[in-house]
Amino acid sequence: MTTQVNLLLTGDELMNGDVIDTNSVMFAEHLSDIGLTIRKKVTIADDLSLLQAEIVQLSQSADVLIINGGLGPTVDDLTSQALALACGVELELNPHAHLHLKNWAERRKTQLNKPNLKQAYLPIGCDIIANETGSAVGFSYQLNHCLILCTPGVPSELTHMLKDEIIPKLKALFPIINKHKMTRMQTFGLGESTLQALINDKIPTWPTEITIGFRAAMPMLEVKLSVSCAKGHSILANWENKLSLLLGDHVLAIGKSNKITIAEYILPLLTESQQKITVAESCTGGLIASQITAIPGSSAVFEAGFVTYSNNMKQKLLDVPAQTLINHGAVSKETVLAMAKGALAKSSADFVIAVSGIAGPDGGTKDKPVGSVWIAWGNKQSLQAKYYCIPVARQYFQQIVTARSLDLVRRMLINSEESPYYNRIN
Repeated sequence: MTTQVNLLLTGDELMNGDVIDTNSVMFAEHLSDIGLTIRKKVTIADDLSLLQAEIVQLSQSADVLIINGGLGPTVDDLTSQALALACGVELELNPHAHLHLKNWAERRKTQLNKPNLKQAYLPIGCDIIANETGSAVGFSYQLNHCLILCTPGVPSELTHMLKDEIIPKLKALFPIINKHKMTRMQTFGLGESTLQALINDKIPTWPTEITIGFRAAMPMLEVKLSVSCAKGHSILANWENKLSLLLGDHVLAIGKSNKITIAEYILPLLTESQQKITVAESCTGGLIASQITAIPGSSAVFEAGFVTYSNNMKQKLLDVPAQTLINHGAVSKETVLAMAKGALAKSSADFVIAVSGIAGPDGGTKDKPVGSVWIAWGNKQSLQAKYYCIPVARQYFQQIVTARSLDLVRRMLINSEESPYYNRIN
């Protein structure tokens, strides 16, 4: 029998657009890992009567109801009151929640005030869900044969609570979900439709026991393989291998929750070979360097990068010849190759990425429309350059250019002989 999960999100800030709901995505990801799916999601304002009514209604149609938000110290945090009303019980100063608050205040060397103490008044008879990072504990209650889990709205707190408390609790209460297994495949360079068409064409006999799901998370695409039966478990590894062979070097990582960025992929390769990389960026404005230096240990492979947005700075910092810019323009093969050579000479690095493009929304011409970009990559012995047209919004353009640039270096480092799909469509 399928376990029904409902989700109730609370907060005026969600309703009026001040805050973007990312928590429901977090819930969906963690729950899907153990075979659970959110069947109904409701978002409502900070209104006590609405909350009470929605809790009663949603609990009548679910095995699990997760309430997110409304555990804070202010007057608009109403989850405890609403749940108490829905369950017909009073609020009490919960000793466990009170101790948690006192310890939280002591660690921060602050005094508890009356608004803080509000977070310790919980429905009589509830069970505490530990919150190791925040001031408010979570708590659970049974209503209408439904397990109600109350969780904080702060994403950083919710992340720890899901991993350490809620998912283990659900797995213990619903043993059937332990039959579920999921493996994730992190890929880059393939769109969802392209990947699905490729599977349909090359692996038409895909078994029904293995469910394929896709999750696009710019710029990566995650492929999820799920099984929930004995046969599925027995054949999963074989079909995972077939899919991996089909996708080839588009696959960056395989595992239950093995997420990796392209920069994280190439950094160990450079470290092991004791080689360094530099960048010469125009249209990406330092994003490539930022993704490299976001990784601990990056100082071993990255000493300097150059953000040369104007033609003047391309000449001054990277020694791009003025005549090259006059004859070919900033967005050209000749210019990015000159930028790459200049960056290699100035930094003494082994590998280089150079980019110059038109991020938009203005600045395009008939010959060089918005979305045009030239990427140069390689090392002192071999420099290559390729043109792409990526006509998307400015932010996405920069993300895609950054990802493709790093991926081209990644493929060079692993001696890949295959052409990525994004090269076949440009």
